[in-house]
Amino acid sequence: MDERLLPIWRHVIARNPGEPEFHQAVREVLETIGPVLSKRPEFARQKIIERICEPERQIIFRVPWEDDSGEVQINRGFRVEFNSALGPYKGGLRFHPSVNLSIIKFLGFEQIFKNALTGLPIGGAKGGADFDPKGRSDREIMRFCQSFMIELYRHIGEYTDVPAGDIGVGSREIGYLFGQYKRLTNRYESGVLTGKGLSYGGALVRKEATGYGLVFFLREMLKARGESLKRKTCVVSGSGNVAIYAIEKAQQLGAQVVACSDSGGYVYDPDGIDMAALKEIKEVQRKRISEYAKLRPKAKYHPGGNIWEVPCQIALPCATQNELNARDAATLIKNGCIAVAEGANMPTTPEAVRTLMAARIAFGPGKAANAGGVATSALEMQQNACRDAWSFEFTEQRLAAIMENIHRQVHQTSEEYGASGDYVTGANIAAFIKVAEPMVAMGLI
Repeated sequence: MDERLLPIWRHVIARNPGEPEFHQAVREVLETIGPVLSKRPEFARQKIIERICEPERQIIFRVPWEDDSGEVQINRGFRVEFNSALGPYKGGLRFHPSVNLSIIKFLGFEQIFKNALTGLPIGGAKGGADFDPKGRSDREIMRFCQSFMIELYRHIGEYTDVPAGDIGVGSREIGYLFGQYKRLTNRYESGVLTGKGLSYGGALVRKEATGYGLVFFLREMLKARGESLKRKTCVVSGSGNVAIYAIEKAQQLGAQVVACSDSGGYVYDPDGIDMAALKEIKEVQRKRISEYAKLRPKAKYHPGGNIWEVPCQIALPCATQNELNARDAATLIKNGCIAVAEGANMPTTPEAVRTLMAARIAFGPGKAANAGGVATSALEMQQNACRDAWSFEFTEQRLAAIMENIHRQVHQTSEEYGASGDYVTGANIAAFIKVAEPMVAMGLI
């Protein structure tokens, strides 16, 4: 880390104790942006880095609700509105028992840079609650979402803050949240939430966007090395939206995806993951990935297994933060892996990133590689603003163009700053400059 940034790093640690995920996200950025200060000294004079590391607003609130047995439950809700220099706050809501302030701040901090790379006018935010939708009835989830929105509605709006979905928040939850917002405000404000159902303002490709965008970025990374996805063996962790549609697009582009997972273990299918079976189990039946092996005779389920031990040329971590560690990275390298691209937010530990990059593995960081979801959310906002609806093909073309442009600017920035092929440095510097310039122009915001 540049010695000029060490005092900022120490201040972040002291000011935000007990927040390891947030510390990790900040450090990763600070370790790469030192060279910018030499070229752009006004950023240091204006204390841009210090300001970016401090959220503009942090909201924590109680969410009381009643379960089906009549018992009162209490959860904690969060919305961290991190930076609005480029536009209204934009970022998902996560409902998961692991949610705490550190995780929401790390996600919101990452979102600033991810959103900047899309080139679209959106700032960075994140939110959620320590509520676990697993095992809950639709009525319980509705009551929770309605109680959550009773507080959240005060802080959001199409020109203020536009939440979307994340882990545990799909079209069902967005529907309940939007309905309650409409009820509380007496406004049909389509642009206040993204990830909506197609019947009330949602956008085609939104469900597929993060997974598709990940593979579009991966395609560009491989192309820069004279490679392609055709006939490459691929492993994808997770089995939610991101993983499912990363598998689908990778297969469409010629790769063979042989494994995916959930928190219980992973399934290996030597003939390639069958998309119809996977969607039936995860999207229709909402069951565990172990059920997949019952439908495919050659497939084998490995309870508690480590998916990164499956030999592959392409690895796409699409589950959760810090899921791929240094030992896993070494295993991937040993087994002939040539590229890793992050579908989840910060799924690769810092030690694993260093291991992969030292071995000259093409590594796509999440703030660049998984920006397709928020990019398509912004496209949904555009459609809502002009009361329009685009075709699947047109929206997918827009998404592909955005991801290709992200790769181009990240790759060019890495070369400009003497770190050719280092997508972590390229993404951090390109995004930082995009946010810093309007912050300087607007004065003390």
